Amino acid sequence: MSAQSGRDMLLRLDQTGLGSFITVAGLRSRSLSFNAASIDVTDAQSVGKWRELLAGGGIKRASLSGSGVFKDQASDENIREIFFDGSIRNWQLIIPDFGRVEGAFQIVSLEFSADHAGEVTFDIALESAGELSFVVI
Repeated sequence: MSAQSGRDMLLRLDQTGLGSFITVAGLRSRSLSFNAASIDVTDAQSVGKWRELLAGGGIKRASLSGSGVFKDQASDENIREIFFDGSIRNWQLIIPDFGRVEGAFQIVSLEFSADHAGEVTFDIALESAGELSFVVI
């Protein structure tokens, strides 16, 4: 696989809740991380006193984040509304030459900032709120 342009990694929001996805405008950076909590089942009989973990146990979660330029596009309006309503919506992250991660996320942080000699920027953080799917594209 050859190197991919970062601008091709897209964060998309289901703006209506009916599968009508819109790309979040103005993003300059995007990030996705997967985490799985482990369950320690080590006991007095653990061989060599090495830690033992329960296979398939624990809670899985995903975190999405991004930052960019506030452009007052339709996606910006949707994001503000979803945050203030505390809604959970379906989101997609398109990762070039890898696939599409899709599922329910909640916006857990939304921050706006600006310098008097620069543009208004925003940071957004989302946490998974259910099972995610992965589709190879």
